[in-house]
Amino acid sequence: MPTKIEDKTAKFIPFAKKINSSLTKNKITVLQVNLGRKCNLACTHCHVEASPKRTEELSPEVCEQIITVINTFPQIETVDLTGGAPEMNYGFKAIVEAAKAQNKEVIVRSNLTIFFEPGYEDLPEYFAQYQLRVVASLPCYLESNVDKQRGAGVYNKSVLAIQKLNQLGYSDNPKLILDLVYNPALPTNKNFSLTPNQQKLEQDYKSYLLEHFGIKFNSLFTITNIPIGRTKQFLQRQNLHDDYIQFLAYNCNLETLPHLMCRNELSIDYLGNVYDCDFNQMEAIAARDNQGNKLTIKHLLEANSLDLITDIKTANYCYGCTAGNGSSCGGSLVE
Repeated sequence: MPTKIEDKTAKFIPFAKKINSSLTKNKITVLQVNLGRKCNLACTHCHVEASPKRTEELSPEVCEQIITVINTFPQIETVDLTGGAPEMNYGFKAIVEAAKAQNKEVIVRSNLTIFFEPGYEDLPEYFAQYQLRVVASLPCYLESNVDKQRGAGVYNKSVLAIQKLNQLGYSDNPKLILDLVYNPALPTNKNFSLTPNQQKLEQDYKSYLLEHFGIKFNSLFTITNIPIGRTKQFLQRQNLHDDYIQFLAYNCNLETLPHLMCRNELSIDYLGNVYDCDFNQMEAIAARDNQGNKLTIKHLLEANSLDLITDIKTANYCYGCTAGNGSSCGGSLVE
């Protein structure tokens, strides 16, 4: 159900003041790498502002540094590859294979439609061969809603892609995990809504997709639209940006704080810069060590440590991760 702002004239409290303390890093166990901005889609909600026209991607030098980090630090449990379409950007397969050689979990955040682009038709088999965990955007189980957000024909291609993954054993084989991601449509008025109950919505997805297409998946992740990138631009055009942050702030749930993804991950961009999370990366809010120095992956290697950050950099869009049941790359944070 929609949750409305009670006092629409009140100014939201800055996030840092709301939590009344700094967010601190725990031991780093997740390395998330944004391989670049190249993508075959240009989704309306994309916080990365990726598109077919973007050319930024990982360099060979940074790719080698990332592989060295993966080989050097056994504390890394998960290597999380994103983009753009990560599969289109330099270094994707090299990093996958290095991480799997070290027995890391590898997540690929795929838009699924990449399977149908020339030169990428082998990806489903490649994913299965290396037992990649596929986390794929499908912002609704209805065609019209998906195509409105992601482009005409995306829904049908996504269905075909999931069917292909199912044929290879995804969702049946416990080593072949396929998760889908829901995010709400961008608001066009002040009747904002929190993401629905994740467990209930997952059952709705599973029932509909199985009945209509015979397809299966493991888990559904509900993710809040964070007001950065194209989402921020859209909200500003609708004169809704401040109201939306105020709505998120009003629904802030402090119980989510211990579970935020920024607590145990490092986010690396295609230039090798280090951030606390992918959202800070897109807003160019660099992670810093205890001396206030901006961090790069080169610094991590020189220090022989992933744990150089004490305080996480925050901003008011962090309310998006803490509103309601919380939001992260793995869905809701609390029940």
